[in-house]
Amino acid sequence: MKLLIADKFEQQGIRGFEHCGCDVEVKLGLQGAKLAEAVLASDPEILVVRSTKITDEILNAGPRLRLVIRAGSGFDTIDVPAATQRGIRVCNCPGMNSVAVAELTLGLIIALDRRIVDETDDLRRGVWNKKKYAAARGLKGRTLGIIGLGRIGVEVARRAAAFEMNLLYHDVAAQPKLEKELGIRRVTLEELLRTSDFVTLHVPGCADTTHLIGEKELRWMKSTAFILNCSRGGVVDEPALADALQGGRLAGAALDVYEVEPAATSDRFADPIGAIPNLYGTHHVGASTEQAQLAVAEEAVQIVQRYLESGEFLHCVNPQASKKSETKQLTGAQA
Repeated sequence: MKLLIADKFEQQGIRGFEHCGCDVEVKLGLQGAKLAEAVLASDPEILVVRSTKITDEILNAGPRLRLVIRAGSGFDTIDVPAATQRGIRVCNCPGMNSVAVAELTLGLIIALDRRIVDETDDLRRGVWNKKKYAAARGLKGRTLGIIGLGRIGVEVARRAAAFEMNLLYHDVAAQPKLEKELGIRRVTLEELLRTSDFVTLHVPGCADTTHLIGEKELRWMKSTAFILNCSRGGVVDEPALADALQGGRLAGAALDVYEVEPAATSDRFADPIGAIPNLYGTHHVGASTEQAQLAVAEEAVQIVQRYLESGEFLHCVNPQASKKSETKQLTGAQA
């Protein structure tokens, strides 16, 4: 069974694939047509990716391709409709990085409130200004609004509760069991934005969430409030956010994801939003802890093992993939 890995992946996971009987090939730093050429040359049945965009062209380049594994929770970088049409199953690793993203979110909340980045920058420049930085409001009793109460949102809520924050959430579905467990209340998006001191986004990237937070929504927020996005770039309208921050309509923001991100091989970030003083930015590393990456690798191995043993697709996001290809897939799985 030929397996191609197109992104950086844990060695433990590679050994796991080999233990399953896979012939593993690793090709890093390839995008678009270059990756399509690599898929054509390798002719794998399984393709494993993290952040690399998988287009119809790449899917079409692999005549034996039966399974694409996204080594992470989201799958918006994969052309799922094209995969479905070709009878290729797409599987992900949901929940494996939830704690890591939640930890970064809480770290950014504390950093915004205590202005840790600015303080550190001043100290590195030899500036001492205790009076300026002694005015943090503190988190106890402040209201945290969580948009998207999925696995990550829940982990954020659990940690914020330990700081004795008041918790609100907005989600397409009510979750009464979690409301009771976490002491969290479901509200409309407008109420959440108008009343929260901190707003954090944990929603998938899709058409329904593109610019979910735009100029109108930002104007609902208090001028003393902070907004964080550790979900997907494009969920927040960045020009509108920049305008709100520069116009003093928000106290600050933190982003781990951006509408346009540098390629994996790039070492430059040209987006002007990174230069706004009251915006803290990280390098799309929410899921990138050692613990999270090992967990994702182990889950990816489980997906491959299940496929090889039974032809089943663990965490399949497109179970409606062409039925007529099912016989081929099962035959390939048992080969």
